[in-house]
Amino acid sequence: MNGEPRYSIGDLARRTGLTVKTIRFWSDRGIVPPTDRGPTGRRRYGVEAVARLDLVRTLRDLGLDLATIRTVVDREVPLAEVAAAHAEALATQIRVLRLRRAVLTAVARRGSTPEEMELMHKLARLSADERRRMIDEFLDAAFAGLNADPGLAGIRRSLTPELPDNPEAEQVEAWVELAELSQDPDFRAGLRRIAAQHAADRAEHTGVRRDAVAIVRDEVEPALAAGVDPLSPAADPAVAAATARYAQLCGRPDDADLRRRLLARLESANDPRRERYLHLLAVINGWPAGESLAPVLDWSIRALRARTAE
Repeated sequence: MNGEPRYSIGDLARRTGLTVKTIRFWSDRGIVPPTDRGPTGRRRYGVEAVARLDLVRTLRDLGLDLATIRTVVDREVPLAEVAAAHAEALATQIRVLRLRRAVLTAVARRGSTPEEMELMHKLARLSADERRRMIDEFLDAAFAGLNADPGLAGIRRSLTPELPDNPEAEQVEAWVELAELSQDPDFRAGLRRIAAQHAADRAEHTGVRRDAVAIVRDEVEPALAAGVDPLSPAADPAVAAATARYAQLCGRPDDADLRRRLLARLESANDPRRERYLHLLAVINGWPAGESLAPVLDWSIRALRARTAE
């Protein structure tokens, strides 16, 4: 020959750390063919076999099958093309595993029945288009037929979940729970009631367009932080300021009817499911967690109930 060194399978095993059995197996499939055979008929390999074996081991560690590896090492298909296809396949596997993990985590935490688990699995596997149709139908139930105020369109957009293409496990789990919540008829009716009340407030007066809850929060939070009892006379200034601003929003007099109207708005908003929806929405969309409005709503409802009962 040309004087280049020749290695036995045992030599290659010692140089690469692979087993003799593995090298023989790959050699039998033509992935690392011998250069020639010695006088006794044993396979002998050239120096390029060491580099070839290292490449094959790396590709196997990355999950490529032997048939694909042979096309790469024989230069029938560019490595970059194979790597891109395999990376996409792995990305798909990762998404599937995340879905499965999210469903199993939710099942374990909630003690779900087999029927509930099947539903969660179906919700987790929905395509992006299927998810969009489900949420559009849910939000249509809340906003369809209300006035065409651009502000309501903005509110609708702010309630729309957008699950990323490669979501984290907690985002998938949040999506499953939000999808279940969106199918709750009672929650749907409550959201529709809130949207209709807000639309009515916005339709009656032009000018400041903040919603009732935001107005009340601004006026009530200082009293709440100071520990003022909502039933005490010390709460009167905060309540009066909130009702006055709400009256300005609606273009109505600040009287008993207006306070009852505001009370109805706050009672509708004070639904734990609404707050849960907003929390899940933030997780799915990667938004910062919002502050709970429950303390403000509880305080304000107690204060208004006491004053509208007089």
